[in-house]
Amino acid sequence: MRHVPDSERRHRIAVRHAIAPAHRVADAVAATRAMTVLHATEPATVYLSLRARVSGLRLADVDRALYDDRTLVKQLAMRRTLFVFPVDLLPAAWGSASARVAEQEWRRTVKDLAASGAAEDAEARLRGGCDAVLDALTRTGGLSAGDLAREAPEVAGRIAVGVGTTWGGEIPLAPRVLTCLGAAGRVVRGGNAGAWRSSRPTWTATADWLGGPGAVPEPCPPREGYAELVRRWLGTFGPGTLRDLQWWLGSTVSAARQALADNAAVEVSLDRSETGWLLPDDLDRVPEPEPWAALLPVLDPTVMGWKQRGFYLGDLEPQLFDRNGNAGTTAWWGGRAVGCWLQEPDGRVVVVPVGDPGREARAALEVEADRLGEWLAGERVGTVYPSALMKQRAR
Repeated sequence: MRHVPDSERRHRIAVRHAIAPAHRVADAVAATRAMTVLHATEPATVYLSLRARVSGLRLADVDRALYDDRTLVKQLAMRRTLFVFPVDLLPAAWGSASARVAEQEWRRTVKDLAASGAAEDAEARLRGGCDAVLDALTRTGGLSAGDLAREAPEVAGRIAVGVGTTWGGEIPLAPRVLTCLGAAGRVVRGGNAGAWRSSRPTWTATADWLGGPGAVPEPCPPREGYAELVRRWLGTFGPGTLRDLQWWLGSTVSAARQALADNAAVEVSLDRSETGWLLPDDLDRVPEPEPWAALLPVLDPTVMGWKQRGFYLGDLEPQLFDRNGNAGTTAWWGGRAVGCWLQEPDGRVVVVPVGDPGREARAALEVEADRLGEWLAGERVGTVYPSALMKQRAR
């Protein structure tokens, strides 16, 4: 069995993730493909993740891919997380990971509608709300969530959640309906009415956004969809363990195992006596890249690619992640996360290492901080997912 040590896994990050300067890619779409998908929970993450992988990238380049060319599309998928997908990967997600989320959201919303004492059948009401939203989006060409109440009064009300609990209350129905439709691939977040650092999406029927009903492919069968997602994940994050894969997919163990088998994935041994998996045509060793430094944003796909992160984090996970497993900003040197970065009140980017990474690392990270600061041009990027180290440094 081929052994893949931690050092080689870190070399793969530099090369496959297009982070090391010599391996950066040409444009936003190529960078997204390199990462399989991008995390989009925070809007700024998309831009900052792409900036780290594409030399000379401009905000307008990302906007063009997302909103003009529409070669990149936001989609709720694995682990009920919002991602940016290359458009050709959407059918695989729609039939597998997104379908799983859509089913869970549908059941949850039906349950809450029933608990709210709806006069009619809860499932029929939700189905009617979905039809009304789709009709409104098709008629208008797209609406914000706030405008839906005017155009689709069927979803104008509120529903009770957490009935009988201390955290229970009422929430608007419209966002829940949009979540169900979005996970099912029937609506998408279209244009953004806010700045690049904020999210004010215009919700649009998927068929309209992607060029008409005939331009939208059918979802893949579930097994085929999972196999394609796993093929791309292995190409980006392999070797990874079964635990890594199941976590990333948000799937069952059996679905992850089946997808590995469908890709004829090959077992390899990892450090700490663990078993990882690679694609059968990806067994060659990756040469060590030149020394490299990088500053990655909150929830960057590299940082969030595995569940078992010791090979690049060491013992820093409690400092670089929050308590819910969300990654804060990270500073990288030679394939390891060595700290975080944040911005001063004047917008200047500063690196906060844990300990002393060495003179060469400090110098390289300062260069990256200057580059990022120049790119941000004084704009400050906030987050709702600060790590413990970010919080400590901000005090």
